[in-house]
Amino acid sequence: MFPDEHVLPHGVTTVVDTGGAGWKKFEHFRETIIADSTSRVLALINIVGAGMEGAVEQDTSEMDPIPCAAMISKYPEHVIGSKTAHFGGPGWEAVDGAIEAARRSGTIAMMDFAPKPTRSYRDLLLDKMSPGDIHTHMYAQHIPLLDENKQVNDYVIEARDKGIIFDLGHGGGSFWFRIAIPSIEQGFLPDTISTDLHKSSALIPNANMTTTMSKCLNMGMALPDVIMRSTSNPARMIRRAELGTLRVGAEADIAVLDLQHGDFGFVDSGRARLGGDKRLQCMFTVRAGQVVWDLNGLTRPEWDTLDEYRRAE
Repeated sequence: MFPDEHVLPHGVTTVVDTGGAGWKKFEHFRETIIADSTSRVLALINIVGAGMEGAVEQDTSEMDPIPCAAMISKYPEHVIGSKTAHFGGPGWEAVDGAIEAARRSGTIAMMDFAPKPTRSYRDLLLDKMSPGDIHTHMYAQHIPLLDENKQVNDYVIEARDKGIIFDLGHGGGSFWFRIAIPSIEQGFLPDTISTDLHKSSALIPNANMTTTMSKCLNMGMALPDVIMRSTSNPARMIRRAELGTLRVGAEADIAVLDLQHGDFGFVDSGRARLGGDKRLQCMFTVRAGQVVWDLNGLTRPEWDTLDEYRRAE
């Protein structure tokens, strides 16, 4: 997916590709996607050299932290760390490789993790990950965030106290109301609100940024919390504090959102519905001082006030 048409209409000016490209293919990704996008594209490099290309993600011989770390270090302006995802084997090879690549490069590691009898979620959080590392898809059905009594597990709270970052990461199979709502009701909110946009999430469950933010609002989160956890918090977590801010001197990346009230509905990864009474709609988006999305033409002059005009280049 090319980012601009999927993110700029939803007020997003900076995206992070979380492991689509591995260390063997990142330079191609840089040339064909990063260099050709209006949105600012950053990346986490997959510990699997080939990246997210199906069966190869199970090949432990593709998981080499040394060239991964070298590629991270080569492009610090674009790369924020390492990523592991989709590994289904019994061992820790993918996790250990991503963590080593991050440590060698002085960056962070993001974990997309499926617990196995031989590698538990508790061990990932408390024994493997370090402060600043990110676990994404925190509200996925396969993640034991909650215990058998629907209470947030003690070790999860311990991990947050330790400095582990919990990221929402709403994709096609990674966000469930049955996990998210009890967690939020207990005060266990995501540190960062994000999407996992791909061809299986862009339509149903409609996992774009403004819809994901709207889901959070209707699950009980306050608007200031939703905004903070979608902007300044992620910028800080990826060590780009110059982003996600409106302070004087910062690059003019701006989203103008309308908080709308009405009768709305939202769908999770299990295709279950949550009714709601509010949603966020992006009215226009500014990237580096230029309007790049304008839903209702609010930044444009009326046609009948102009002399001869033509399409702007």
